[in-house]
Parts: sequence; C-alpha cells; structure tokens
Amino acid sequence: MQTLHHDFSRRIALVLCSLLLTLAAQAQTNGSNSPYSRYGLGLLNDGAQSFNKGMSGVGYALSDGEQLNFKNPATYAAIDSASLLFDAGFTLQHANIGTKGNRTNARNAEVDYIAAGFRMLPGFGMSVGLRPYSTVGYTLTGTSTFERAGVDVTQTETYKGDGGLHEIYGGLAYAPLHRGKHHLSFGVNVGYLWGDLSHSVSASFSDATIYSRTRKYETNISTFKIELGLQYLLQATERHRLSLGVVYNYGHDIASSGHYYDIQTNGSTVTLADTQHVGKAYSLPHTLGVGLGWNYRNRLRVGFDYTYQHWSSTHVPVLENNIYIRRKGELSDRHTFALGAEYQPDPRSTHWRHHVRYRAGVSYSTPYIKVNGEDGPSEIGASLGVSLPITTHYNYLGNYPELHLSAGYRRVEPAHSWQVAENYLWFSVGFTFNELWFQKWRVR
Repeated sequence: MQTLHHDFSRRIALVLCSLLLTLAAQAQTNGSNSPYSRYGLGLLNDGAQSFNKGMSGVGYALSDGEQLNFKNPATYAAIDSASLLFDAGFTLQHANIGTKGNRTNARNAEVDYIAAGFRMLPGFGMSVGLRPYSTVGYTLTGTSTFERAGVDVTQTETYKGDGGLHEIYGGLAYAPLHRGKHHLSFGVNVGYLWGDLSHSVSASFSDATIYSRTRKYETNISTFKIELGLQYLLQATERHRLSLGVVYNYGHDIASSGHYYDIQTNGSTVTLADTQHVGKAYSLPHTLGVGLGWNYRNRLRVGFDYTYQHWSSTHVPVLENNIYIRRKGELSDRHTFALGAEYQPDPRSTHWRHHVRYRAGVSYSTPYIKVNGEDGPSEIGASLGVSLPITTHYNYLGNYPELHLSAGYRRVEPAHSWQVAENYLWFSVGFTFNELWFQKWRVR
C-alpha cells in the first residue's frame, strides 16, 4: 500500500502548492507603506523562509536535509539523494504607523519566495529560486499656510515612493568531509539583482499663479550578487549535535545610474527645469553572518544568528546644493541578532501529532538608515510557528510535505521623539514539498 500513500500525499502537496501560488499571484501588494522605505535601498527583506519564520529567521547553522535553507548555501549538500525539495511562502501583514495622536493602518500581501533544491551528485547539492531583496512603498502628505499679497496660500507637499529589488539565484554546495562525527560543507549562491526605485516630492499651491514643482529620483538597478557559505556539524555525543554556520556576501558598487528630474507646472504648461544623472548611484554592503546551533536527538533544535552589514561604506545618491551626487556615509552599519528554537515530539513515531514541529523566536536589529542625519529606528520582533505534515504514512527518512504556519509581531522603535513608530502583525503561510520522487515503489 505504500504506492497509495505516496500518491495521495503527492496529490495533496500539488493541490496546496497550486493554491498557494494562485493566492500569491492574485494578491495586491501595496508596497511597504512605511515612510522609512524612502531611504537607502528601501526596507530590507529578512531572508526568512516558511520553516524558520516562526524562529525569527534563524538558519545559518541549521541543516537537516528535510528543509531547503537558502540562508546558508552550504546546507544544500545535506539534501537527500532521492528528494526533490520545493518551497514557497506567502505573507499577510497588518501595519499601524504614525506618531502619537496621528496614526494610520495599512494591509499588505506579498510572495516571500519560491525555491527548489535537489542533489546533483554524491556530496553535491543545488538550489534555484526567486526572492525579494527590498521594498519601497509610501505616500505622505503635509500642508502649510503662508501669506502672499495679503492672501493666505495653502501649500501641499506629497512624498511618494514605490518599487523594490528582487533576486533570482542559483546555488551549489559540496561536502568534502562527511564521515563519523564530522560534517563540513561549502556553498555559493550566485544571483542576479534587479528592480526600480522611484521617489518623488511634489509641491502644489492653492494660488494658481504659483508654479507647482515635482522633484523625481529614479534608478533602474541591475547587478550581480555573490554569497558564500560554510557549515560545520559535530556529533558531540549520541544525543547532542553542535553546528557552526558562516555566510559572507560580497559588497560592491552597482553600475546602474541614478536620475534626478526637476519639473515645474503652471496650469497645463509643463517645464523640465533640470535633469541630472549620477553613475554608480548605489552600493551593496559587505555582509557577514555567523550562526550557532544545538540539536538534541533531532527533537529539539536551538539556533542563534548574528548578522553584520557594512552599510556605512556604501554610496547613495543625494541632492546637495542642487547638484545630484553619490555620497558615502549616508547609511549606518547594521547589526541583527536572532534566537530561535524548534521542537518535534518524536521524529521516528508513526503518529501524526508526533511529527508536528513547534517553533518560537525573537530578534533585534539596529538601523541601517539615517533620517535627517540621525540614526533611524531599531527593530524588535517575536514569532511563533508550527509545521503540519501532509501525509497519511510516515517513513523514518522523514520525507513528506509540510504546511508551515507562522505569526509574529514586529516593532519599529524610533530613536528620536519626532520619528515615526511602526507596529506590525503578520501571518505567513508556506509549503515544503519533500518527496522521494526518484525512488521506485512496489505494491505488496
């Protein structure tokens, strides 16, 4: 009867996967709705997947071969030779943004990522996927009044931004040491990063004789991205396994140019007052990530991740004395700390409830942006998650599809009283397809 169980779980997996992708394709993504996406490359994606979102994204040192983990490309070497992994995630988010007494609510939906992984040769694993890098999306409006020729004139300023960056990647990992208590693997992700960043500031007046003015800042980014990973596992005792993960992202200037347009309008007459361009407008930072992990009998896993991003050495375009230039020092180095845990009652049990995975995590990040020359807000977050097996039969290899559900809270804490505070509640749905597609089954 193994064939019947296998076909059933595969059909359920394909149906849920199709449903997830359909919902993601139909979802309306309204950007981030955060005014802080106005700075740098926008709001940065946390790099978490459905399996570790409930652990606040912890993943540098985690590896079990049952989950695709693109946070550290060295983990691809652990993928089982008979497995094909397919992974996708989708997030709904509710945001409360503003200052005391002046707050607004917003809702977003977005596809987190789509990825696949498999083993090519003994010791070699591979992954391909699509994931977001950053998001820009906001609309801010303010009004002020001044007197002109004895008449009060109302000025309305509107700030708008949209766009974001996406990455398509291919990764390869190799395990030169995999014997006894020791396992060592290396990996690399090579990606193509692209997207548009658009910001504008418009000023209009209640007096029609005053020219309206719009300043636009636009960039079309296209560049490469390289990520190197290492992972070392030590089976310290029969029940305890320790792990270390290290990841490095290569930082470099992006060849794409930034464009500045100063447009004036008088009624139906549009005048292009100024156009400027600057080469290599943005940079990617050198990034170092280090993770530690502890595994107890494959039931309890605890991980800690630290990430350092050297944003202070990158360039961004700025308008200074009406001259559009690229400048270093507009952003701050970012430090991120995350602690997460996962518990599975009994991986070798034949009961469904013993294969449910429970997760929890907390995180803290310092700001990478500056607002008016001052440090931007820091971020704190907490999350919970659960993975539900989708199958009617278990084998000791643990190859079965899983539905991942995660929820969390994130607080964007202002560094100064005049900055905007943000509170986010989010819910994530993901799916991992993990089946023995390359193994032949027999009916007995």
